[in-house]
Amino acid sequence: MSLTLTEARDRAAVVSDVSYDVDLDLDLTDTTTFGVRTTVRFTVLPPTADTFLELAHGREVRVTVDGEDRGDGGYDGRRVPLTGLAAGAHEIVVDARVPYVTDGDGMHTMTDPADGERYVGAYCGMDIAQKIFACFDQNDLKATIALTVTAPPAWTVLANGATLESTDGRWRFATTLRIPPALFVVAAGPWASYRWEHAGLPFGWHARASLAAELDRDAAELRAITEGCYDHFAELFEEPYPFDSYDQVLVPGLNWGAQEMPGCVTYRDEYLPRGAVPEDLRLFRAAVIAHEMSHMWFGDLATMTWWEDTWLQESFADYMGYRVAADGAGFHGALLGHEVGRKPNAYDADRRRSTHPVAPEAEDVPDVDSAATIFDAISYSKGNSVLRQLVTWLGDETFLRGVNTYLTRFRFANATLDDFVAALDEASDRDVRSWVELWLRTTGFDTIRVERDAAGVPVLHRDGTRPHRIRVTAYDDGAREVASELVDVADEPVPLPSYAGLAVVPNSHGETFARITLDDVSATVVATGLCRVDDDLTRAVLWTMLFDRVQTRELGPDEFVDLVARNLPGERSATMVSSVLNRTLGRVLPLRVPAAEAPAVLATLASACSTGLEHATSPDLARAFASGYADTCDDPEPLLGWLASDAVGELPLAPALRWRAVRRLAALGTLDEEAIAAEGARDAGSDGRVGAAAALAARPTAQAKADAWAVVSDPDVDNRLFTAAMEGLWSPGQADLLAPYVDRYLAEAPTWAARGQAFAQVVGRAFPALLLTEEQTGRLRNALEGDLPTVLRRQWEDRLDDLG
Repeated sequence: MSLTLTEARDRAAVVSDVSYDVDLDLDLTDTTTFGVRTTVRFTVLPPTADTFLELAHGREVRVTVDGEDRGDGGYDGRRVPLTGLAAGAHEIVVDARVPYVTDGDGMHTMTDPADGERYVGAYCGMDIAQKIFACFDQNDLKATIALTVTAPPAWTVLANGATLESTDGRWRFATTLRIPPALFVVAAGPWASYRWEHAGLPFGWHARASLAAELDRDAAELRAITEGCYDHFAELFEEPYPFDSYDQVLVPGLNWGAQEMPGCVTYRDEYLPRGAVPEDLRLFRAAVIAHEMSHMWFGDLATMTWWEDTWLQESFADYMGYRVAADGAGFHGALLGHEVGRKPNAYDADRRRSTHPVAPEAEDVPDVDSAATIFDAISYSKGNSVLRQLVTWLGDETFLRGVNTYLTRFRFANATLDDFVAALDEASDRDVRSWVELWLRTTGFDTIRVERDAAGVPVLHRDGTRPHRIRVTAYDDGAREVASELVDVADEPVPLPSYAGLAVVPNSHGETFARITLDDVSATVVATGLCRVDDDLTRAVLWTMLFDRVQTRELGPDEFVDLVARNLPGERSATMVSSVLNRTLGRVLPLRVPAAEAPAVLATLASACSTGLEHATSPDLARAFASGYADTCDDPEPLLGWLASDAVGELPLAPALRWRAVRRLAALGTLDEEAIAAEGARDAGSDGRVGAAAALAARPTAQAKADAWAVVSDPDVDNRLFTAAMEGLWSPGQADLLAPYVDRYLAEAPTWAARGQAFAQVVGRAFPALLLTEEQTGRLRNALEGDLPTVLRRQWEDRLDDLG
């Protein structure tokens, strides 16, 4: 029963001045449900109103309306009807017990296998606050929230507001400013904590007790990133940081990478790995920290009215995340991960049937389930890229002037695209509204082509309708940079006479969102010397161009893999190595390589990684190549040597890399169940739990696949174990063994996905990771004719389009 746009508008028309008192009982004498009493105060506009509160899956529900006990109040398992309310103030009290969950959608609970400690977290979001407490679960009914929590005395409880008192397991928090219920958070457990003060505010980083050593290892870096971003936002934004504290918690089981809860941001605790932190994760982690802090203004202070304006939060936070990670925290390579790792996904998304404008119309998002499908690469990565182009086009000073007008005008209120455009219009003498119509209200992307005239002069052509301001960089035949300049590309061709005879790369720093195609001269230089191009961002743009050509079938998978084999060993960026390998294994192999040819592709990639590892010039590069080798090699002896020495040459074998090697050895049939169990006993924590599940599922036997299927089809399986077992199950090179499970996945996944929006995304991401046969593709089409959860349908339709 997903909230509809019509219901949200009707409710917002009669309800105002909302506040909540929430009292949570997390006493562990009942490990299946928690207790919650919610007191909701609000005003009804005249004359009278019928409306409802949401509360999902409540048990023992008791409802009191303005002091009158109404029993269960007509509660139907999802909603509490409120009928005939007179104009004026009302108070509703709802008492209930509500189930804990293990799928990350609600009051998530996890017992840490490393030490037996339990953690509980209220992970909210779209249609999820109602799984915690009774509420008007929509963005434009912002409310203050006063929270009290009863928890085991040894626990620390964190929430949106600063702690006012905590005695013998009873916690009371400062009442929040006006926020949507979707931004409510609680994180409870025996946290390891690192606390300090900065700019007059209390700050903290927190992680599971079993990760205390890793938190201590990274605390100085995490603090420096936090302070650098905070201080930089203070320079960019005129509105001060709006909340009373800033905690950041690395929590178990979170479905998103992170969530921007005011005053208490949550991150998946995989961002705090054991062993050395890989370069790409360090850069991405810094960008995510900046991204979530940006949300304190974009989303938490000024909040979208309805979900069509998801971009008003996510596009801005994505853009600001990479920008501020570089300029505020000094992580200047963070943008590279966007250009080569995430922007390609936005190009893929924008050519599917499910594409949508960065800013769709409200009516195009009729309910919250539909809204869940647009938290995607278009709202994040394309929106980020479009905003980069807007800043390039407007100028930074003008852009920030408009942003500050918008934030001040809608502080603790709700806003729409028109509100933001009006603020930019006031700041600029350019035609912002026309720009917005071209870029934000339409789908697809332009193509910028390089051609040559008779004299060998490169000429830029635009196929499309949008104006682009981009950097063009010229190279000699040895891929050495000769010159670079910003140019405007619109309706008329743009000749570049000073670059006659040279290779040229348009959009060389990724300033816009457009496909690029090169002329023969430029393409030859790229094919023979991509790894010699000095600038990281330009290499990222070129790799993205190659990804695009494989997806559109202009470049065969064999040719692409050959380019990877020739260029990847000479790559200087660990982030680039990881991104290219992830794309090749995660997109090219399962979408373009017939199952019978997969082993040959893996062997080619393994050879490239082995060469790269042999010549790696830094530990970060060595780790990236070693990870790729562990995923692809067909010779067990080197991997067995790694396990025996607990090292890769001079490089210590980090737990994550060790488990990759174990999983590959299991997939090759080298490690049996007993050997995997021994590895699990060696690593008794959560990494070992999911690592062993993936390895057991990867074994090339019918029994192993049947056992894995039993794990994932358990209705109570948690999200992390499900993902790990599915990743191991779909090991490349086992197509015949996996064929029955393709059919079983198509038949059973809809039931699994019914657990909730976020778990449906987990189920959709677990789609068979092998190229489907024609018959299997036909069965996918047949499945799409049936009744499917909205989120899963979107993911399956996307997969079908990607196979085209």
